[in-house]
Formats: sequence, C-alpha cells, structure tokens
Amino acid sequence: MCKHQLPCPPADASDREAAHVVASHPEQGWSLLCNGVVVFEDTGALLPDGRSIPPHRLAHLKVTARLPRLPRPVTACAA
Repeated sequence: MCKHQLPCPPADASDREAAHVVASHPEQGWSLLCNGVVVFEDTGALLPDGRSIPPHRLAHLKVTARLPRLPRPVTACAA
C-alpha cells in the first residue's frame, strides 16, 4: 500500500503508527494511515484485517492532582 521512499511500517508491525497519514478527520477523532491502519484519538487502532488494538497510552485518562490545602486567609473583623 505504501509507496513512500523508505516505506512505512506495515500494519502488523509494532511501530505501525509511524506510517504517513493519508486522511485525517480530527472532528471525528480518527485518521487513516498509508498502511491501512485507522488510528483513533484515544490511541486505539483498527487494523486492515479487522482486528482492533485497544488504547495503549494514558493520554485518554483524566488526571486529577491532589493539591495541598492552604490555610484560610485571615480577615480583619470590623468592630
């Protein structure tokens, strides 16, 4: 499928996502690579033979950090 000089990795290679993007649909959250792999913004993928690859990066998870509690500001009372 790939006609680039220095061909892109095939769909069954571990570095398959390094292939060139031939169609991008960011509004729908997916792109088609020249090796026939459809990659999704959550890092999952669909291979040309119909197999699916589950998301494999933590980028799709929401991370919440616990911040230390700060002391309340002292306000002066009007007497």
